[in-house]
Amino acid sequence: MFDIFSSYPPQLIAFLAVVLFIAGCVRGFAGFGAGMIFMPVATSVMLPSTAAAAFLVIDGIVALPLIFRVLKLCDWSTVLPAVLGSVIFVQAGAWLLANLDVLPLRWFIFAIVAGLLVLLISGWRYRRKPTRPVSFGAGALAGILGGVSQVSAPPIVAFWLSSAKEPAVVRANLIVFFPLASLGTFVAYTLNGFFTLEVFHLLLMAVPVYALAIYLGSHGFSKADPRLYRKLAYGLIALAALTSMPALDPLFR
Repeated sequence: MFDIFSSYPPQLIAFLAVVLFIAGCVRGFAGFGAGMIFMPVATSVMLPSTAAAAFLVIDGIVALPLIFRVLKLCDWSTVLPAVLGSVIFVQAGAWLLANLDVLPLRWFIFAIVAGLLVLLISGWRYRRKPTRPVSFGAGALAGILGGVSQVSAPPIVAFWLSSAKEPAVVRANLIVFFPLASLGTFVAYTLNGFFTLEVFHLLLMAVPVYALAIYLGSHGFSKADPRLYRKLAYGLIALAALTSMPALDPLFR
């Protein structure tokens, strides 16, 4: 019999449920950002491989209906090259993680994410229609950062936010991009044996909580001021920058 409490006390499960609910509301509203909220907390109380595998399955299952709702809005001409770049270059990020000193890499990630945020806040916009090579490059940078640190969102979010597209199109692009880009991660996690019984125990709690949160977040987007979308996106990128900054490890780890 599956018993989630055999691995974690009820108080911890309740705490994780609250964090996951907040993450799901953000994911439903913005189309991204749940991992930035859930993963730093989850990895402080369980194995990173368990947290990452559980979240990958949770998001893959629950967020699937979101994809079907935005297929007509999605700009496939820029999403597909970005997905290809991410799937290919995530391997390069994993190689860097395995072969280089982690501390300089993390400072490099912080510099990229913070630089992207400053660029967005400055009001700069990519006014041209994104070409396939440019979209591929944005996806490749996202893949490298994802392979190094699982912080893949900021480059691709900044790329599409800097365009002249409406928030609804940007959100649709993100909702479609991340599940497609994570297909390679599913394979890697399976080959490395990350999908353990403990992961499926967590799903019993997580799936209904995350599903409700995504529904509420998605419903909120339809009624929100478009300007709120950019503010939330900027805030999530700032969160990614702070949590990746080595100097702030005592606060986040």
